[in-house]
Amino acid sequence: MNYHLGDLSSDILIGIVNEHLRLTCEDKQALFYDLDIPGDLLEKKLSDAGFTYHSASNQYREMK
Repeated sequence: MNYHLGDLSSDILIGIVNEHLRLTCEDKQALFYDLDIPGDLLEKKLSDAGFTYHSASNQYREMK
């Protein structure tokens, strides 16, 4: 599955990635592979939207 990150709003993107993490991916490396998205690009887009990855919960959460 190849998403065009520039075409997705951060609200939709966070929903997609967290659903994949919850249902099919054991960590963010598996997520990058599963979604066929460069990790650095996804991390930047989510960081710019105010989200960071938390390994303990295996999800992206809002930065506080």
